Amino acid sequence: MWVDRKRSWIEMVALGGFALPHIWTRTIIITAISIVVTVIYEEVPQLHYSLTSTPFTLVGLPLGIFLGFRNNAAYDRFWEGRKLWGSLVNTSRSITRQVLTLIEPQPDALQGPETADEIKKFETRFIHLVIGYGHALRHHLRDTSPFEALEHIVGEDETNYLRGSENVPYAILQRMGELVVDARRKKWIHPFHVPVLEASLTSLTDIQGGCERIKSTPIPYSYTVLMHRIVAFYCALLPFGLMDSIKWATPFVVLAISYCFLGLDAIGDELEQPFGVDINDLPLKGISRTIERNLRERLGEAAPPPLEAERGVLT
Repeated sequence: MWVDRKRSWIEMVALGGFALPHIWTRTIIITAISIVVTVIYEEVPQLHYSLTSTPFTLVGLPLGIFLGFRNNAAYDRFWEGRKLWGSLVNTSRSITRQVLTLIEPQPDALQGPETADEIKKFETRFIHLVIGYGHALRHHLRDTSPFEALEHIVGEDETNYLRGSENVPYAILQRMGELVVDARRKKWIHPFHVPVLEASLTSLTDIQGGCERIKSTPIPYSYTVLMHRIVAFYCALLPFGLMDSIKWATPFVVLAISYCFLGLDAIGDELEQPFGVDINDLPLKGISRTIERNLRERLGEAAPPPLEAERGVLT
């Protein structure tokens, strides 16, 4: 995600935005076509042929509406993904607070310094799993391996146990559920408090399910292909509708209009999958680092530094 300082209006117009690197090839091709068509039209009178601007006026308005609709649908997916990861931050903090405050030996449990040490180890292990869950979910959504990060968080033994799992975040949730059951059996938690922790684990499951739904259900492919084709044909044929009225200025106008339509088309593609590593995608690594910093601080451990943006982009 682009997190650089806020630019002035002039700087944003002149330097801001990242659509051009994705569409510059298409824009150059469309502009080259318009130049060739304009030169032939002006230099070869026998080939004077124009579509007039009427078809492009009739098509341009609905095309802009459909592109706006598609971009709104893509942004809804982006914003829902951000809300889900915001919920992940809050739920991680909540379950950490619950573990640190609700886990204690009940009156009929074994008492003593050894029990207190065991509970402390239990809390540390559980919260490390919560930290690992955030990182594992990030890797799961980006189709990368989480095990190198997990080794530094939950330890080598726990990581080796998780290596055989197809869905590592869900396996971590299972491990946390098993720890809650173990604490209940050892009478370290009141039976009335077990549903509280279970509700937090269920919330994490719902968050993961929502993220997986966004990732695995893109905007219908046929709709996306249709938009790409209409934009391409519209921009390629545009010179034939402008030559009669603006002559040699046709390539410049086509350049401006094609940049507009191709840019809107590219923005929709980029926002459609918000969990990737494109410039405008969600900063999952930065969010999971924030979770780790907050939770390690509650444990009294040294927290890693905040993730710094590289060239104004936070991943």
